[in-house]
Amino acid sequence: MACRVKVVGQVERVDGESLSYAEFVRRFMAPNRPVVLTGLTSSWRARKDWTLSGSGDRRRPDLGFFAQNFPSPLVQVADCSSRDLTDQKRLEMSMQEFIDHWVGGAHGASSDGDRDGSLLYLKDWHFVKEYPDYIAYTTPTFFVDDWLNMYLDSHPIHRDSDIANHKNEINCSDYRFVYMGAKGTWTPLHADVFRSYSWSANVCGRKQWFFLLPSQSHCIFDRNMRSSVYNLHDDVSEKQFPEFSKTEWLECIQEQNEIIFVPSGWYHQVHNLEDTISINHNWFNAYNLHWVWNLLYEDYKVAKEYIEDIRDICDDFEGLCQRNLAANTGMNFYDFFVFIVRFALANVIELYHLQQPEVATLSTETAHHLVYNLTSIRSVASKMTKTEAFTTENHLCSISEDNRSAFSNIKQILEEESFRRLSMTVSKAYDHIDSGQRSLKSSTSYLKGCSSVICLKSDCNVVDHITSLVDEVCGPEDLVRLIDRALSDG
Repeated sequence: MACRVKVVGQVERVDGESLSYAEFVRRFMAPNRPVVLTGLTSSWRARKDWTLSGSGDRRRPDLGFFAQNFPSPLVQVADCSSRDLTDQKRLEMSMQEFIDHWVGGAHGASSDGDRDGSLLYLKDWHFVKEYPDYIAYTTPTFFVDDWLNMYLDSHPIHRDSDIANHKNEINCSDYRFVYMGAKGTWTPLHADVFRSYSWSANVCGRKQWFFLLPSQSHCIFDRNMRSSVYNLHDDVSEKQFPEFSKTEWLECIQEQNEIIFVPSGWYHQVHNLEDTISINHNWFNAYNLHWVWNLLYEDYKVAKEYIEDIRDICDDFEGLCQRNLAANTGMNFYDFFVFIVRFALANVIELYHLQQPEVATLSTETAHHLVYNLTSIRSVASKMTKTEAFTTENHLCSISEDNRSAFSNIKQILEEESFRRLSMTVSKAYDHIDSGQRSLKSSTSYLKGCSSVICLKSDCNVVDHITSLVDEVCGPEDLVRLIDRALSDG
């Protein structure tokens, strides 16, 4: 396929086994740079179970294994030949129907006359949630500080009853996916959901990636910043996209068993050069939390402007803005605020226990990590204080009781089982990063009265400590105050 874009460089390729976590953060995560990592998938069960021998050392998808062992009643499939607004047309079918179409297409025919000749690409399959007892892979150490999936394993992303419908909860159950597609399937130009990081591992097959620096992202939009380029291989209209000719791209050919790290805000387009199976996670943490907030804020301004003409006749204008934001972006300000309050509390708990004499031998690197996390959350919360959504009048009338109770009563939060699960997962993740091991440690039971797996005291008073800092969080200002006091205690 001819390339119509100006490629100015290749994505760096690094041996993942020789790269430390600190080096990964310094060279790639903090500066927001893409990288291909090798040598991290050798122990994955998926490499053996999901593939068959091909030519040479190549592997190919074992479609029969999927049909027999993962008979998902409904998977989401993209029709790569049919555009639907900014994405490809999405279909739902059973795993068997998808595989029948793939196999039929490989023999020059289709099992479905209505889709004759179409290339179907299985995307966004929530495999981990659907088959939790089948451990296909282990998340590499570089990616375990995954706030998004940690949170969703114990919390819903939406709490408002008019937003949290059944379909929403399924789609937002986690952001761990399996993708499967024949040679020629592809994904249009896009930046990832929530402006999250992502990592993508090829179990088999090869992919071609094109990346655009975030500083040039405005060049792929029209003059009104509403419509963006869909396919780099189309004849892109200079009249509609006058800045597109100025763009400069990085390219990458990702081989089987390689993992690519996709930073926040990098628009990218991906093509399967062979029949391919990949494992993909979207995730964010302290290093790109500001990207998530900036996207929410920009999308909020658009949602607000769109309905500004009904402000005077709307009983709950701010609430309507937030509902529209959740529908369009997948999360609103109040969902996000609940999220960062709970991560702040989990980090304060860990920092408190690291400062106790009984655990003074633990790594100071973990303490620095926790301080950075809290500083990042504080920076975002400080920006939130300036938004209309959190002014006193809107705060009192627009936040549902479900959302309010989810961030306001600190003592109640610390006693919730869902929060305790989150706190335990956070503790295990940082212990794993600190130890440098390749697999997460087994679960450790909580000691009585404690919200942390590393506490050695049965009479731990972490709850009293935190409630002495701030007993209630009524808005972003209180969260800033809580973090400031927690950090000054240290």
